[in-house]
Amino acid sequence: MTVQATKFRYKPQHKPNQLIYGVGQTGLITGWTVKQVLAKRLESQEFAVIGNLYSATRGINFLIRNLLANPHVRFLVILNATKEDKNAGSGECLLDFFRHGFEEGYSDSGRPCWVINSSIPGYIDIEIEHSALEKLRQSIEWQEAKSISQAVSQVKAYAQRGIIEPWGLPLEFPVFKVVSSVLPGTRYGHRLEGKTIAETWVKIIHRIKTTGTIRPTGYDGQWQELIDLMAVVTDEPEDFYFPEPNYLPCDHPFIEEYIGQILDDAPYTEGIKYTYGQRLRSWFGRDQIQQVIQKLITDIDSARAVMSLWDVKQDHQANSPPCLNHIWVRVVDNELSLSATFRSNDMFSAWPANAIGLRYLQQYIKKEIVKGSGYDLKMGPLITISQSAHIYDDCWENASQVIQSQYAKITQQRDYQDPAGSFVISVCDHKIVVEHLTPGSGEVINCYSGKSAKQLYQQIAADYPSLQVEHAIYLGTELQKAEIAATMNHGFVYEQDKKLKSNEE
Repeated sequence: MTVQATKFRYKPQHKPNQLIYGVGQTGLITGWTVKQVLAKRLESQEFAVIGNLYSATRGINFLIRNLLANPHVRFLVILNATKEDKNAGSGECLLDFFRHGFEEGYSDSGRPCWVINSSIPGYIDIEIEHSALEKLRQSIEWQEAKSISQAVSQVKAYAQRGIIEPWGLPLEFPVFKVVSSVLPGTRYGHRLEGKTIAETWVKIIHRIKTTGTIRPTGYDGQWQELIDLMAVVTDEPEDFYFPEPNYLPCDHPFIEEYIGQILDDAPYTEGIKYTYGQRLRSWFGRDQIQQVIQKLITDIDSARAVMSLWDVKQDHQANSPPCLNHIWVRVVDNELSLSATFRSNDMFSAWPANAIGLRYLQQYIKKEIVKGSGYDLKMGPLITISQSAHIYDDCWENASQVIQSQYAKITQQRDYQDPAGSFVISVCDHKIVVEHLTPGSGEVINCYSGKSAKQLYQQIAADYPSLQVEHAIYLGTELQKAEIAATMNHGFVYEQDKKLKSNEE
């Protein structure tokens, strides 16, 4: 019997629109390599399905479920070739599932699951029966490929073996689903600030999970999304801060590999879409990073230090155009800031690495300007503007766990220094007097007077709409106390930040 005599139909339970289908018996996992590059070298009867596996923690579970539902797949070729593949570790973790098996344990969100015996974290739903996973491991013949040509050759070799009977009947198992609740909130335009990337990330995750709108994605799922979210990181240390224990979705080894993708040029490689470094260094025939450095060396006050990554000739029609589109560098009062605009931003899995890579680029530009000019520059803030700031549904559980374990700690560490300044409140001649002081120097720049707390907080809110929330609430409570003291005939003594006390005390 020849391969063409029987045609199988692959019926995925998950991510159906992310796969390329054939009628054969081999699954081809392409890692981060563009799957269409391999599909064009194969005939449909030579493979069953071709798909990417970007993440071990997010993708292997869906892949395993799809294989269990399609027992006619008897061969698997896993492409593990590029720096991106090795950095993600997803292919290696899948290989370890077949090599070393799995054991009962807990996911990084604390939920019971099957844990793959691998140095790279990979989880499979506990709802899938142990016997079914072992049957799958025993029934599929697998092969690792180190290059595109090797992967294609192996798929063709498997196709030459002829038809093999399915290893069993299709299997389906219950799926644990996380439901996300949404509170009312602003849809457009958000601002968050933190000293470090780690601190800012927790605040971002909390804001999205609290008020983000749940919408369908283009990737067979849902995400929770805020539109136009500005994140400001003010004091990230030069060697980068990683919490201990590390709750970020990246670590030092990952970042060491990732930084090169932002800063370094790279030759064209078949199957690799692009890197940000390639777009910045050579894509448009210009080294934009060097252009920005030279621009600021010659004109330190320039507002034209701009880098663009969006290619208008092709990106509107591309399957996967760059998420990072625009970078702007500015020097104000000897402080160099960097602002980056993302059209689409995975805030849970990608933003911390994005932010660290951009901060590294900011450090590099600052050092090169100082070297070439002698200017005494300081590192300013890193600002990211994420036009679609979202968390995918398969990360909601992990996001909630981070919020539960970290958010209260971070908010309790605030120093409450409002850039708008501070307010000194007193009561004089049965009137409330409020002096507005500049931050730092404490210079009086405005004064309010009246008998009504409501009248005064409305005036202050109108004049200073960017007051921090905690500061505004604090002012409301203090003004109400002052009003009580000012209006009581046999009154109370008002002292800011202290309890009211009667004249008799």
